[in-house]
Amino acid sequence: FVAIACGNDHSVALRIDGTVVTWGGSSYEQRNDAPTCGGFVAIACGNDHSVALRIDGTVVTWVASSHGQRNDAPTCGGFVAIACGRHFSVGLRIDGTVVTWGRRTEGERNDAPTCGGFVAIACGMHCSVGLRIDGTVVTWGRRTEGERNDAPTCGGFVAIACGSYHSVALRNDGRHEGT
Repeated sequence: FVAIACGNDHSVALRIDGTVVTWGGSSYEQRNDAPTCGGFVAIACGNDHSVALRIDGTVVTWVASSHGQRNDAPTCGGFVAIACGRHFSVGLRIDGTVVTWGRRTEGERNDAPTCGGFVAIACGMHCSVGLRIDGTVVTWGRRTEGERNDAPTCGGFVAIACGSYHSVALRNDGRHEGT
């Protein structure tokens, strides 16, 4: 295996040959609905859904679609990275723009940036963070737990990550900031 990801009660692994393996809960067909073909280079899991990125830049989403996690998935290519929140997903396109699909009731999609210049993405339970090429971070999604309110306004960041209700960014000098 070359990558693993976990959802609420299911897990996905990416094999070196580009196929995926799933295990765990299957209340939403997390295991039974997984793609059987290969050609995948990245995987991500939300609460009850999973996403895989193909080598050709297209995405495949399977399982739950109660919030559009599956039905709203983009059908175009050009993706270089994927991330999942609780009931939504984010894709980073080769041109540096982000595309979101799935739930939108807490701003998971509605507040997503429309500009480009992103080089990395990460998702928490109801929020997302993007790292821009200039080293600044942009957050979108829910605000009720402070997920967005305390985002740093300066630059110099080189990496990002999200927990359920918070985000962290690593500075180029090794220090970190969190929200």
